Amino acid sequence: MPLEDSPISFPVPDENAPVKRRAVFSAQIAGLASHHPTSAAEAGGARPRRRRNDDDSLRLIDDLVNRPMDPLFSDSRLVPHSTSAVSVWTTRVIVFVICVAVGFFGCLFVQQLHTDPRREVRRSLASDLESQTTRFDELTGQINDLRSQVDEQSRNLANVYQSETQTQDDMANGVLPVEGEGITLTLANPIAADESTSGASSGEQIRVVTDADLQQWVSLLWQSGAEAISINGYRLGVQTSIRTAGQTILIGVNSIESPYVIEAIGDRDALASAVSPDSQPALYESYAESGIHPQVSESNSIRLEAAVTGDLSYAKRSEE
Repeated sequence: MPLEDSPISFPVPDENAPVKRRAVFSAQIAGLASHHPTSAAEAGGARPRRRRNDDDSLRLIDDLVNRPMDPLFSDSRLVPHSTSAVSVWTTRVIVFVICVAVGFFGCLFVQQLHTDPRREVRRSLASDLESQTTRFDELTGQINDLRSQVDEQSRNLANVYQSETQTQDDMANGVLPVEGEGITLTLANPIAADESTSGASSGEQIRVVTDADLQQWVSLLWQSGAEAISINGYRLGVQTSIRTAGQTILIGVNSIESPYVIEAIGDRDALASAVSPDSQPALYESYAESGIHPQVSESNSIRLEAAVTGDLSYAKRSEE
């Protein structure tokens, strides 16, 4: 056979022929390119190629060059596809629902990433601390009640007359609950301190009420004739301290926060005059510069509970 009449590519063996056949009456036959072997003349005067030997490697190269598209893929283009409006809109709705679901769960995931896990830990620890503090207060009240009962039974058994001096000493030491007229002094941290605590940044240090300030006011009240004093409901006794632990002010072992309410029983006019701006102008002026404004109010009746006292092991009454 002359070279001009030889096919450009090798013919497809029968065992590799596609299962589906192209039909001449198909509507898509016009848009398909022919992959049948053509002669050099039909190829538009292309340069004739040399006849190749029947070799597997050459057959593979020939298939890749002359028949890059799989016959089954070409045959699948003959299958008619549904393009009805119902199927199109159904596909769009399904895709839209999937996109909305993916976006929703993506937002939840991002929100979860931006949450602070330490906040829950701090909240849990604060709740535990609050419950433990409440339990401690309850046990302290029970201890005070039991001590009162023990003291009462001891007085009944001993049948000892309690002098007025001992009563005054017990009241001053905070052993007995008392009630009478007095004043209420309220101190609160400036508003700027609350804003800085909540997260606002500040370049300067803000002055707040400290344990030294409370000690100073308590000393003024004792000097002015106060018979009993409490801070935020905690009675001051001979064993009660006012100190700072870290950033927290402690009355004994109980923590308190702003505003700090100091209640004092005594001559209300004398106590109010002792802590008034007229008597302490320099103190009030230094507080005003920091945004702290003490408030003093007089009361006809104030009740203070007994202070928490510890067990005495080595102390005894002096004979003098």
